Amino acid sequence: MGRRRSRPGSFEAVKGGGASIELDAGEISILRSLVVQLLELVGPGPGAADADADPLAELFAEGPSKPPEDPALARLFPDAYEEQADASEFRRFTENDLRARKRDDALAVVRCLDRGGPVLDLTPEESRQWLGTLNDLRLTIGAYLDITEEDDHGLYHLPDDDERKPMVVAYLWLGALQESLVETLMP
Repeated sequence: MGRRRSRPGSFEAVKGGGASIELDAGEISILRSLVVQLLELVGPGPGAADADADPLAELFAEGPSKPPEDPALARLFPDAYEEQADASEFRRFTENDLRARKRDDALAVVRCLDRGGPVLDLTPEESRQWLGTLNDLRLTIGAYLDITEEDDHGLYHLPDDDERKPMVVAYLWLGALQESLVETLMP
């Protein structure tokens, strides 16, 4: 895959439909740490602690019927319906699969980061997984910072000594990465 970099820290298209990005060791470390924290938040999944779990039983396992209390998890796994009864039924049958996909995507990002850098070449599938994980990271951080589409609570102009500043910087950086990846993947 291509090694030419015109904009360090931004994704570029590569032949065959993937993407490439140049990240320094610090950026790789920060991104890996954020993704590992996301994995911890999403959880290990059903049967992860039980090596003898029946795979067929797991396939038909029902998920939770109530929304998560954690604001980030509530944003990652929102209700699909207005009516509580419909939302509960939908959640029971879809949340485990959604959690598994988010875990798989995040693990793929960690594996890519662990391949080393500074240039990371992604296949088309890895690019899709990165896009999903970058979105999940932004949703998570946005939930903890209470960022909504309508109101940013002045978070973009915080003083340097505000304890939220590092998370706001991470939120903005992840947004730039996500935007450059979306632009790269558009035909």
